Parts: sequence; structure tokens; C-alpha cells
Amino acid sequence: MLCTDISRDGDMRGPNGLLYQMLVARYPRLQIQASGGVSGLEDLLMARASGAAAVITGKALLEGQFTVEQALLYLQAAPWQAPVE
Repeated sequence: MLCTDISRDGDMRGPNGLLYQMLVARYPRLQIQASGGVSGLEDLLMARASGAAAVITGKALLEGQFTVEQALLYLQAAPWQAPVE
């Protein structure tokens, strides 16, 4: 399920990790795609820690905050657990 926090969509102030964490807890059989607010590589780790199966990175990629290659390398090297903000 794609879930976009429209209050954060395009503003690059970080995804709503608590929203995605609550959705994953309430609907554990769904694979949540987090969308809205990604501004940097750290946001990808936070989305993963929330339990989201995927994250949409649209504006951050468009504005050159990071590349797909950088994101993949970062996630491969990052620890699996991180605090959810």
C-alpha cells in the first residue's frame, strides 16, 4: 500500500516515521510504501526502521540530494535498527 503523508509531500523535512510505524503495526500483512518528506539518506534508514517495505524518494532524487547508487550503498552499509522520529 502506498501511503503519502501529504503534509510532508515535497517539503523535504523527513518522512513521518510514526505514521508508517503505526500502519505497519495495525496492518502487518500489508507492505507499506512510505511517501512524503524524504530529504537525505538518513531518511531512508528511518523509513526502514519504521517497518515500511519501501520509500518513495522523488524530490530528493530530482534535486540531487543523493543518487540511487548512493542510496543502495548507504542502505547496504547501514545498521538494521534506527530510531523512528
